[in-house]
Amino acid sequence: MKIAQILDKIDSRELVLPEFQRGYVWNRDQVRGFFQSLYRGYPIGSFLTWSTRAETATTRGGPVERDGAVQLLLDGQQRITTLYGVVRGRPPRFFEGNPATFTGLRFHLDEEAFEFYAPVKMKDDPAWVDVTALFQRGIGAYFSAIVQLAGADRERLETLHNRLNRLHQIPEREVHVEEVTGEDKTVEVVVDIFNRVNSGGTKLSHGDLALAAVCSRWPEARQEMNAALERWRQAGFEFKLDWLLRTLNAVVTGEANFTALAEIPAGQLREGLAETVGTVGHLLDVVSSRLGLDHDRVLAGRLAFPVMARFLHNRSGRFANAAERDRLLHWYIHAFLWGRYSGATETALNQDLEAVDRGDVDQLLDQLRLLRADLTIRPDDFGGSQLGARFYPLLYLLTRVCGARDLGSGLPLSAHMLGRLSSLQVHHIFPKSKLYERGYRKAEVNAIANFCFLTQDSNLQIGDRDPRDYLARLEEAHPGVLASQWIPTDPDLWRLDRYRDFLAARRELLAAAANDFLASLLGTSEEEPVTEPDAPRTPVTVTVAEPDDDADAVDSLVEWLVGQGMAKPERNAEVADPENGRVLTVAAAFWPNGLQEGLGDPVVLLPDPDDTDQPGLAASGFLVFHQADALRAYVDKRRKVQADAPAPTRPRGWDRAAFEDYVAAHCPPEIRDAVTSLIGHAERHGARFIPGRGKKPSLKAEFPVDGKWQRTWVLWVPVSGPDDTSLTLSLGSIAAAVPWNKLTRLVGALQTVPLLAAPLAAARAVGYQKWPSFRLAELTSAEGWLEQLETALEELVHG
Repeated sequence: MKIAQILDKIDSRELVLPEFQRGYVWNRDQVRGFFQSLYRGYPIGSFLTWSTRAETATTRGGPVERDGAVQLLLDGQQRITTLYGVVRGRPPRFFEGNPATFTGLRFHLDEEAFEFYAPVKMKDDPAWVDVTALFQRGIGAYFSAIVQLAGADRERLETLHNRLNRLHQIPEREVHVEEVTGEDKTVEVVVDIFNRVNSGGTKLSHGDLALAAVCSRWPEARQEMNAALERWRQAGFEFKLDWLLRTLNAVVTGEANFTALAEIPAGQLREGLAETVGTVGHLLDVVSSRLGLDHDRVLAGRLAFPVMARFLHNRSGRFANAAERDRLLHWYIHAFLWGRYSGATETALNQDLEAVDRGDVDQLLDQLRLLRADLTIRPDDFGGSQLGARFYPLLYLLTRVCGARDLGSGLPLSAHMLGRLSSLQVHHIFPKSKLYERGYRKAEVNAIANFCFLTQDSNLQIGDRDPRDYLARLEEAHPGVLASQWIPTDPDLWRLDRYRDFLAARRELLAAAANDFLASLLGTSEEEPVTEPDAPRTPVTVTVAEPDDDADAVDSLVEWLVGQGMAKPERNAEVADPENGRVLTVAAAFWPNGLQEGLGDPVVLLPDPDDTDQPGLAASGFLVFHQADALRAYVDKRRKVQADAPAPTRPRGWDRAAFEDYVAAHCPPEIRDAVTSLIGHAERHGARFIPGRGKKPSLKAEFPVDGKWQRTWVLWVPVSGPDDTSLTLSLGSIAAAVPWNKLTRLVGALQTVPLLAAPLAAARAVGYQKWPSFRLAELTSAEGWLEQLETALEELVHG
């Protein structure tokens, strides 16, 4: 099918995007690289669609108003969206992303290179062609430009004309479209197909699948949920769609597992979302008013909200009295302080949702005590550093609700009294510059116990004065102001050489204040009525008064990355072990789903490696950078790979369709079929694929063995001719990772194939130090080799 025909099908709504697909995630470098491949005629892979009835299709961009069948795009969204955006000059109806990513693409007639419009570089240079304008207006519109460039050189004129024509003919290129058909194909089956063919692309989570199921019964669900998220964003709180869906699930079903939403009727979902949005709004008002947690950075424990929302659902949306409210808030604070949902999230949520349905807050506290028997806060708990530490929100909470006063003015900083002063600053009681001069480590300088909050005027008044110079003066001007901020009043502790003693003393004061406040929440009288939270206020902003060079570098890097189409990171975020919830570090910036949402490993930017579990980060699969410049260099290198067109003789990156196209171009049909079967068999057992980039292109297959990814075989692809095509079994690697009896069973199963027996015996004789390799040309003539390989690997993975 021609590309132009595919674009026409999008216009006529014959080809649409299923609701379960995520949005557009490509960046400009990927767009440039893709068009470079198109222009040079390189393989761009095939496309996969699902043919289903229009009346039952749940699609992005609204319902399909047509009769008969409709095709849902399963594989190729990024490529098709890019083509449509550049050729049509506008995003398709199903688009969700940043249209600037494909707007302004230019082509240089002499260099045959693609770049995005840069006024200084391209203005008044006729060699730069507006690619979208060329597709829409035709070659004739640029004829005068190429005449001007060529002058009297007729040969050059012909060359430039041919280049324009080659670019203009891209929509006429034929591409392969594979179609999934059959009445038996449910959304779940098709999502499984999608995940398998996108082994190197964006994976769909359980939440994506649940949202697809919801939208199949209620097409406007995504739009309604995004509208709620935007309202909260305007109020100063950033939530993700997956979080709202989880909260909806808790309210409607009382379950953490998304599968519980599968059978809920549309009407109940509508009512449930309305209740969920209202309940979350009420909880935000309560948390802001009663606890002072009034902006995004200090709103910890977000996964406690589904539990609190279910709690209110069981009580018709309101607390019975102030005592019930405060007991739930007491649990909420402890839940985020001790990382209740940092590990096995769904398990913990299910336990707490069951506890909520069984009874009152005491049931929740009992669950929490199984995690931490003693809920008393100790001074050392305030020993963390950085704004992302768990006890930073608690310091802010104490400041806002426990009578803290502004050091410079003496005015209260409470949530009720701040008024128009909706901006606070984080102040280092001991100035950073003086501490660094004395040789203190960064983690000590940025200790939570060295932080306090004050207004900008007060911070400017204090500057970077020595504590001995300003604390006594402030106390004299406003008696009691130091104690209100839990600052030790012993002048001897204000000396720079006593800084560590000062921190220890302040931690004692903070821990005592925190325990007193938490106890007061449990002591609220049941006779006290619930007062409505204050009306919504201007969102509070808290800035760091003395940002260091690292912070400036991170700010600059994040701004640059977002401009390149990368995901917005979590700032000053806790990074926990995904298995057990143990905190590994506090990152300056954290991309939990990869630099491009849903693509690649999680990325951690960690300028200060102090107090960090480096081995734990590595073992958990995090990609760690200690300098903003190092991460920028990594992204630049990756951008270059994405922007450069792939070499015509080798695949670049794991794109199954492109890889198989490459094999088909170099190998006879029997080899191509063997490769297709081999990859298909591996996918059935959950393998992931890693392309090799050595002198001889390769594809490595890793299988989940005993809870870890284990390299199992390597397919070596020939540079020319089929003779070099070979399959290597990574038996030495397997031997080092699995019990010997499991390896023996694997080899025993394979040795039943005569062609494999001798190489396997030779490998076994040397303790598998030399891995056996087999030429695919010979393997294809050996009956049953693939079936035996599948049986053996199934034993390895599941045995």
